[in-house]
Amino acid sequence: MVLDAGNILLVGAVLLFVSIVAGKAGYKFGVPMLLLFLGVGMAFGSDGVGIQFNSPTIAQFIGMIALSVILFSGGMDTKFKEIRPVLGQGIILATLGVMLTTAITGGAIYLITDYLFPSFSLTLYESLLLAAVMSSTDSASVFSILRSKGLKLKENMRPLLEFESGSNDPMANILTILFIQIIQVGEMSFGESVSILLLQISIGAVAGYVLGRVSLLLINRLNIDNRSFYPVLLLACVFFIFSFTNLIQGNGYLAVYIAGLVVGNNKMPHHRSTATFFDVIAWLSQLVMFLTLGLLVNPKELIPVMAIGLLISVVMIFLARPATVFLCLLPFRKMSTRAKSYVSWVGLRGAVPIIFATYPLTAGIENASLIFNIVFFITIVSLVVQGTTVNFMAKKLKLTDDTAPKSRKFNFEELPAEIKSTLSEIDVTADMLVKGDRLMDLPLPEDELVVTVKRDDTFFIPNGRSKLYLNDKLMIISHSKKNPDTEVPDSNTPSEPAS
Repeated sequence: MVLDAGNILLVGAVLLFVSIVAGKAGYKFGVPMLLLFLGVGMAFGSDGVGIQFNSPTIAQFIGMIALSVILFSGGMDTKFKEIRPVLGQGIILATLGVMLTTAITGGAIYLITDYLFPSFSLTLYESLLLAAVMSSTDSASVFSILRSKGLKLKENMRPLLEFESGSNDPMANILTILFIQIIQVGEMSFGESVSILLLQISIGAVAGYVLGRVSLLLINRLNIDNRSFYPVLLLACVFFIFSFTNLIQGNGYLAVYIAGLVVGNNKMPHHRSTATFFDVIAWLSQLVMFLTLGLLVNPKELIPVMAIGLLISVVMIFLARPATVFLCLLPFRKMSTRAKSYVSWVGLRGAVPIIFATYPLTAGIENASLIFNIVFFITIVSLVVQGTTVNFMAKKLKLTDDTAPKSRKFNFEELPAEIKSTLSEIDVTADMLVKGDRLMDLPLPEDELVVTVKRDDTFFIPNGRSKLYLNDKLMIISHSKKNPDTEVPDSNTPSEPAS
């Protein structure tokens, strides 16, 4: 079956449905959902059901869109106060760590292909390109696995792992493009390589911060009547930030992640609903991205690379990643060996390396197909070996925080329809303060309760003696069939005092 305009919606709907059902079933057995999404794509691909999809360019385009949304959403969910204690470790792992991983893994791949698998015969630069493609931990995998497991980790492990995975993709992207250029032109000086790295990082960081601020200003200044347009406007800003940063020779992935940090840590209208929108879009992006990559690969082509893929996986999991982590975190003596070991283990590979592996394909590199198949196989190994043992290793290393309270944020939108409660906001007027300026003096009906008061830019939970002022905003929960948005309390209406 060839995908075309006539059947793509039908096929897409079936794939989404099967993936979600498989993800729900797999979650009970501790299998990463992203691995199942890949599996569904492979099962429906050319070697399975027979859906023909063989366009690396389209897969790369879908991946770029999905990654920009995932990284922005991850940035929005990351709070500065959480990552501040681990900022130094995260930045070093995301920059120097990626380069060390590339160097160690690339050298090992060159030796493996030269001495153990001479039939593959990768040059040094091709080995380094393969290593660069796999050098970053996958943000989609780390975010989804850590958050779906609901792990409470000691020593700020979760913020560190999420910050590293969200910020190290740009460095891997830069190294991938750099080695492709070196292979194409034949050679590039060390100084030129370093200048390209620094230029892309600096432009990406500055563009992300500045355009994030501009997006925030735009959203806060525009008074849009339809609240549904706010997340759509922000989504447009995300795509603009990514594409514009790439246009001025910066790194778009770094830019959207920093922009997400800026937007997520500042006030804006309808912040909660916007964050929910991006969480949904990020999950949809992950699902579509993994399905697309699963369709792109031919499982039969993975069989010849299984032996070399397993050997490279062992090198990455048990040598390159631990050596990189321990070297990068050497200055941080307060961080325990157990914590460093756990960071070493949660070096998950996922969709990002596979997407970066499409770059050599579109660039026409000689061994591009071999590189793509090896990367895909290593990603499967990583998700199976590391992705399924995130909980186990945390408990084994005694890094789970059992004392942390297990709480769930309550969302008023989740109230069942049978409950006649509504949440509304009213302004305090002069008429409402005629009988007194304390909350207990307000003539509120018995079935209404003031839960929060907003005064200027601050919020507080009131009690009966709380003093109110003109233009204070009261958030009221009401258990009645009346709509408090349209029926403001009348000062002459008799009622019991609120408390």
